[in-house]
Amino acid sequence: MTEQNPSRLPEPRIAPSVAPSTNSHLEVDAVTKNFGSQAVLKGVNLSVAKGGTTAIVGPSGSGKTTLLRLIAGFEHPDTGSISLDGRKVAGDGVWVPAHKRHVGYVAQDGALFPHLTVGQNISFGLDAGKLSGGHRGVKARVAELLEMVALDPAMAKRRPHQLSGGQQQRVALARALAREPELMLLDEPFSALDAGLRVATRRAVGKVLNEAGVTTILVTHDQAEALSFADQVAVMRGGKLAQIGNPFVVYTRPADRATAEFLGDAVILDAWMEGSLATCSLGGIPVRRPPAQGRVQLMLRPEQIRIAEDGPIRGTVVDTDYFGPETTVRLKLAVPPVLAEGAVADHRYPGGGEIITIRHWNASIARPGTELCLRVVGEAVAFPMEDAAQD
Repeated sequence: MTEQNPSRLPEPRIAPSVAPSTNSHLEVDAVTKNFGSQAVLKGVNLSVAKGGTTAIVGPSGSGKTTLLRLIAGFEHPDTGSISLDGRKVAGDGVWVPAHKRHVGYVAQDGALFPHLTVGQNISFGLDAGKLSGGHRGVKARVAELLEMVALDPAMAKRRPHQLSGGQQQRVALARALAREPELMLLDEPFSALDAGLRVATRRAVGKVLNEAGVTTILVTHDQAEALSFADQVAVMRGGKLAQIGNPFVVYTRPADRATAEFLGDAVILDAWMEGSLATCSLGGIPVRRPPAQGRVQLMLRPEQIRIAEDGPIRGTVVDTDYFGPETTVRLKLAVPPVLAEGAVADHRYPGGGEIITIRHWNASIARPGTELCLRVVGEAVAFPMEDAAQD
């Protein structure tokens, strides 16, 4: 794992839009947005399938909330266009205001009205004249929505301050669902909750939206949240989408080193690529569709490196961090014999002596100074050295 200064990260390649289909609900086409001289969005393309869930993940200042606000209709794009259900709502001289886009929006803090009860918050914007039964119809609709988000209808009489953080977010979701939106936009709605409550609330919200068949876009800076919540992940960096794909592909086959390190812990090693086999300090490791031959940088996830009973690949424990169910172990890799002192330099073995991080469940076998045998499971990802040179 290597820490990088954000200002020195390589410029991401602009990700192509996921192939449009007849099932597409949202199309963002070459959208840009500037605030003064600051370019916030730099040609964003994104396609979201009807009924699907997309997570836009990126560091603070990457432009993800601005993109969400453009989709919602709170801001105008400078260039490019946005279409919902095949109908253009922004761009090329077209502008459909937010209240006519059939979009729900849940902010980070829920944005509930503190002077209104839960029931009044949820019914805000509902037209009693359009519901059968008038005011009784509104009351029944509020009770239905509270049950939908797994809250007791009796809570309709409470004020927001009488609810927990997770309950407030569920009420905010119920309010957004009240108008039966076709697209739900979630702007970091779980970030203010503590860890346990965040996971439970995220699961509950995801279940409600999935059962309602609502197309959903979640903006978050939490990588684990993005990978677990969505069926499509879009990684944003520097106003561009660096990569778009399903969570497994984005995590296991990141487009570049910066994306790899943002999405989770990554072991980066210098390697020599011949055909589809990379040689490094961890031995020979297969690579699917290598982007270059010769000198490359190799990426593995810590969970791919296992402790073995025996073998030629060895490392010495430097230190550990205990996290309960698992222990993070930092190891200094042994120098391959071909690189040992006095040996003739061999370009096929560019590494040696690197410090890497792995994970293991048994803390007792990973004491500092212990020598461990290692093996690698699965394939690695290779990045061209010219990409690494920009880091």
